[in-house]
Amino acid sequence: MSAITSPSEEKSLFGHPAGLYVLFFTEMWERFSYYGMRAILVIYMIAQTTDKNGPGLEWTKLEAYQLYGWYVMLVYVISIPGGILADKWLGQKKTVMLGASILVLGHGTLAIEQDWAFFTGLGLIILGVGCLKPNISTMVGGLYKPGDIRRDKGFSIFYIGINLGSLLATTFIGLVVAKWGWHAGFGMAGIAMLLGLLVYIYGQKYIKHVGNKPTVEQKKNDISILQLFINLTKSPLHLGIVGVLLALSLYAGFTFEGVDHWGYGALFIFISLVTGMMMMIYKSLENQIMKDRFLVLLLSFLIVIVFWGAFEQAGGLMSVYTEEKTNRMLFGTLIPTPMFQGLNAGFILLFAVWIANIWAKRKLKGKEASSLFKMAIGTIIMGMGFVFMVFAAREYEATGSSSMIWLIMAYLFHTIGELCSSPVSLSFITKLAPVKFASLMMGVYFAATGLGGKVAGILGEKSEHLGEYTIFIGILIFTVIFGLLVIALLKPLKRLTHGAEDNEGTIHDETEGFELADTEL
Repeated sequence: MSAITSPSEEKSLFGHPAGLYVLFFTEMWERFSYYGMRAILVIYMIAQTTDKNGPGLEWTKLEAYQLYGWYVMLVYVISIPGGILADKWLGQKKTVMLGASILVLGHGTLAIEQDWAFFTGLGLIILGVGCLKPNISTMVGGLYKPGDIRRDKGFSIFYIGINLGSLLATTFIGLVVAKWGWHAGFGMAGIAMLLGLLVYIYGQKYIKHVGNKPTVEQKKNDISILQLFINLTKSPLHLGIVGVLLALSLYAGFTFEGVDHWGYGALFIFISLVTGMMMMIYKSLENQIMKDRFLVLLLSFLIVIVFWGAFEQAGGLMSVYTEEKTNRMLFGTLIPTPMFQGLNAGFILLFAVWIANIWAKRKLKGKEASSLFKMAIGTIIMGMGFVFMVFAAREYEATGSSSMIWLIMAYLFHTIGELCSSPVSLSFITKLAPVKFASLMMGVYFAATGLGGKVAGILGEKSEHLGEYTIFIGILIFTVIFGLLVIALLKPLKRLTHGAEDNEGTIHDETEGFELADTEL
């Protein structure tokens, strides 16, 4: 466990700890690099060698969707070992530094016009994000005292940084690619990550109280991951469950049709081992309250998989649809495809404060505003965005082209759903996760996000046979029904949290004029 201590005397800026803004700008540049690269990844892979932006890889769309799914999944699944590395050895602060450094190398490598550099760069980015992503988010939670109502708003501010980076990336990298080619875009992502690393180094003095290395005493009291698996072998029931899962994984994975069947075998084995690890963490918890909260936390990961399985169509299926089937002419100018992905980030900057204040006011008035409720509502609203993609697909079938207005409306609904769900789910983990497994559980959250990305890739692959219309309407129906089911189960689920969110808003920081925090994000 790393030392995530509540700040006692810490410099404040705009009603929040100054360290929040260091993490804000670090994450902004990291997301610039990630989303800038993601915006051009799939269309680069399917581009021809004679493409106007320079030679692409000439992959089929099926191959591009497959790699995109695996890549997005691995970027986040590696957050689990990244969280373990921080919890057990380096602390979040140093692990973030390591991840940022690896990311600079990864994005820089992608700028080299060689096949080996493409795969090497992707591999380094996977490792770098795995070290940085879960730990910087855990550090944000560590800046606030338990019960501090500013916590959710702090994550919303942090989320603005994520999306400011995304907006800048999808705006400028699209223009850079159009003028200088694919690898100039990859290179620009590397420069952005270097800026993020420099910001983080400069701001160390503002985050002294969070993310430090675990002390000798803390290490002594912690349960190692190896010990969890040793304990697993001592429980015949748990060992049997994991054994059955592993057997099914081997059968399902290695008999899966397709060239990447080996990947599915490895994925299912990984899921089985994580399942065993979660079972032993549950068993190791000291009391029933902690165990109940842990179960709710695991359920929230299922919501995360569903949400991101639909949302991540933006970088895959929707990106290709924008490139090939959308009329992108505006006042005689062809809008680059990556710029449409910037709509999500732009809408977040416009609506983040408004959405956060709506939920804060509901909570202060005693209305339903629990994290699970927000996540369910967010999933439903995001799913409703696919109504417009259904309209787009029908228009294309009728006329051979679809209007960009459908994309704009889809991204608007996706954004509102994301603002309801994603920042809250990050905050929710810091409230319910056992402290000794804080970064590990944040890593599992991002692994769930990655599994959602893999689901998105699979849906993209299926669109090659079923068509976009069928995929879009299927996502719409499933997400709405799933969100309604979570709302139906809300009362028993909230009981299992044992009031983890009940005291928010009761703690005031007398030195910071905290009372205004609900109206000033």
